[in-house]
Amino acid sequence: MSERLQPGDVAPDFELPDADASPVSLASFRGRRVILYFYPAAMTPGCTKESVDFQSSLGELEAAGVAVVGVSPDKPAKLAKFREKEGLTFPLLSDPDTEVLQAYGAYGEKKLYGKVVVGVIRSTFIIDADGKIEKAYYNVKATGHVERLRRDLGL
Repeated sequence: MSERLQPGDVAPDFELPDADASPVSLASFRGRRVILYFYPAAMTPGCTKESVDFQSSLGELEAAGVAVVGVSPDKPAKLAKFREKEGLTFPLLSDPDTEVLQAYGAYGEKKLYGKVVVGVIRSTFIIDADGKIEKAYYNVKATGHVERLRRDLGL
């Protein structure tokens, strides 16, 4: 398993395709705070709940200067279906090789229904305007997570 990132660490830069297969880089958000969240799979109950919660809070987050970006191992075509079905307007990025997931420590061993499996560890990072980790959350629960982030951001 990759090492977990801590507040103060430089956020690993990346470029990944979005739901339209257009490249999006973390560097393109420099100067803004970013909520970068990693989720296991589009169109599953927990991931849908989390993504819809981010969409519901997007106006308030953007007004506070915070961008939201989601990353999963799903291919762009599945992300596009997810975006359309749920009305998501923030970038959903595709990391099928799990390189970025691993760079953030969001891929590795986890318990699923009592069994140890290897996969995406639901994780979220608040990255400051200079590209440093402000907060790192690992093994988060989908329900209530966005509300907790909003509280931590003072919104």
